[in-house]
Amino acid sequence: MSGYNTWLREGNFINGQWVGADSGETIDVTNPATGDVIGTVPNAGGAETARAIDAAQAAFPDFAAMDLMSRVGLLWKLHDALMDNADDLAELLTVEMGKPLAEAKGEITIGAQYIRWFAEEARRAKGEIVPAGVNGRRILVTRHPVGVVGMITPWNFPSSMLARKIGPALSVGCTVVAKPATATPYSGLAWAALAEEVGFPKGVLNVVTGSARKIAGAMMDSPAVRKITFTGSTEVGKELIRQSADTVKKVSMELGGNAPFIVFDDADLDKAVEGAMASKFRNAGQTCVCANRLYVQAGIHDAFVARLVEKTEALKVGNGLEEGVDQGPMVDMNAVEKVEEFISDARQKGGEVVTGGARHDKGGSFFKPTIITAATQAMMFAREEIFGPLAPVFRFDSEEEVIKLANDTEFGLACYAYSQDLGRAFRLNEGLDYGMIGINSGLITTVEAPFGGVKESGMGKEGGSQGLEDYLDTKYVCIDGI
Repeated sequence: MSGYNTWLREGNFINGQWVGADSGETIDVTNPATGDVIGTVPNAGGAETARAIDAAQAAFPDFAAMDLMSRVGLLWKLHDALMDNADDLAELLTVEMGKPLAEAKGEITIGAQYIRWFAEEARRAKGEIVPAGVNGRRILVTRHPVGVVGMITPWNFPSSMLARKIGPALSVGCTVVAKPATATPYSGLAWAALAEEVGFPKGVLNVVTGSARKIAGAMMDSPAVRKITFTGSTEVGKELIRQSADTVKKVSMELGGNAPFIVFDDADLDKAVEGAMASKFRNAGQTCVCANRLYVQAGIHDAFVARLVEKTEALKVGNGLEEGVDQGPMVDMNAVEKVEEFISDARQKGGEVVTGGARHDKGGSFFKPTIITAATQAMMFAREEIFGPLAPVFRFDSEEEVIKLANDTEFGLACYAYSQDLGRAFRLNEGLDYGMIGINSGLITTVEAPFGGVKESGMGKEGGSQGLEDYLDTKYVCIDGI
């Protein structure tokens, strides 16, 4: 085998073995750029997931007790394996998901960085000794791995979404049962293949594909699964939170977004347009932190739109494996139809399509990068996440007005603002109800910082020193009679 086939696995990885579904049923995996079936994966369900949970539970005591530097060493090997095979893994990601190869390579690289970061951060998962109020007593606070962790990840970043869950979990001694999205399962199964190659003990990392409802149901029902980490829609996240109550699991949720991208009159126009392009059209707009609503102050509005249209029309749309492609296909036709619904709604309510607005002549799920002006709060995309290559531009007048407009949503994941006013940057930090704020930057995700939202965009953080918190339990020990 060579190229992406090196890491393409068509089985599930349970207790160190590659296995099929009990029923023998499989799910086809297609390349969205060509429509070709590139392989199959098992259509597993509750029984297979239960065995994976049993394997993870059995592996947990020894893995948690492994000396720290041995665990760290395995993570370093995992990091190196990712980097050594980055080209093949990126090609696999592009073939199953569609994003341009350069973006896929960047995803593999940041995934490796997450593994490296948490290998280092686990060495700083410190407890503390607290002064006691009574003589002859010592109060110790210690940190311990939560146990078996269930992971459910989406199709849009099928490798890095697992990286920032697997990294902290394994670094502190948790064991894992992961379910990647059925649209893009191979990048998830590749993590199992890599872990197998570098020598993680059997049962530590298990990956199961198939029915989301059955696999998630088995995770939620099992008292052995002590934590669930989920990246996906707010609707599904809420249901998982409800289900977690029966066994009182820890949960961390990275859910939907509706990111405002605010451009003030005093912004650097070139940088603002560059940031908008990167934030909006990366991954064909299929990211939870994409610019969803572009608010541009009246004084700079027309110049910004003109430059944005020019840059957008220069984007090259095509198969992500082709050189120079900026935007690949959307993940499927349902995604295309959703974007068309947003455009139709906006047109009916006075929006003007200034470029794009239709399916691409390449066919399939390719879609033209689109800009709509005269956007208003009455339009669907003012409330709902677009998840596609559509940029609606709203005009605003004052700082106070745009802060209210930006916050007028149940979501609170990421937001962006461009301004040269230092005081305004601090006011925005206090006034915008978002977990992540980019000032003069449209790309802010980094391993050193906590990734996560507020309000209905989720709970918990991934990345940064905060990224370990959800994988650790805190114990208090009182020692008396000293």
